[in-house]
Amino acid sequence: ANCEYVEIDSTVRQTLEKMEYHRFSAIPVLDLEGRYVKTLTEGDLLWKIKKEHMLNLDEAEDTYIKDIDTYRSARSVDCNASLQDVMKELLETNFVPVVDDRGYFIGIITRKTILTHYFNKIVV
Repeated sequence: ANCEYVEIDSTVRQTLEKMEYHRFSAIPVLDLEGRYVKTLTEGDLLWKIKKEHMLNLDEAEDTYIKDIDTYRSARSVDCNASLQDVMKELLETNFVPVVDDRGYFIGIITRKTILTHYFNKIVV
């Protein structure tokens, strides 16, 4: 399945529209080469909008997500990470970005995926 993300040079407006369309509360941010940079949340965007007094979409078009600080960005895990390492990260966030050994973004592992896996083991 495709994994949605935004690139570091995206605007706040583009990011908000993508998150709204997909009903995301957080989204991975990649650099222009495809490496994971950070995870941006609704809260990060809201604090930036409040701080900059950005109350219209024109201002959101002139502000870039590269300039937004993240409160608690999800740490990525290497594609060879143990399940224990993945689960440790999932205690803090709804998904964990997965990268290869060069830092290139591969996709995400969601908390729901892990819980569903273990639920099916218990029920079956």
